[in-house]
Amino acid sequence: MVVMSEMSRNELYTWVVDLLAEMFELDRAELTPQSNLYSELDIDSIDAVDLAVKLKQLTGKRLQPEVFKTIRTIDDVVNALLGVAAEQAA
Repeated sequence: MVVMSEMSRNELYTWVVDLLAEMFELDRAELTPQSNLYSELDIDSIDAVDLAVKLKQLTGKRLQPEVFKTIRTIDDVVNALLGVAAEQAA
């Protein structure tokens, strides 16, 4: 299980990029923090649910539906995970 509280923002970003590249067969070199999951990376709603499930499996933490609905970019994923980690630490 990944312990997000022990990762820096850059490490978490790299982990998310690696996960996206592996899950959706994307080229890591083309992924940036501003890459839009839907319009640029062709991730559909079913893929988004798969991503949410995978994140929960790997981190043990569930993104709340209202937070998940706001995610559009890779940076949004990182920010959401950092928010979950901060809530858990509090």
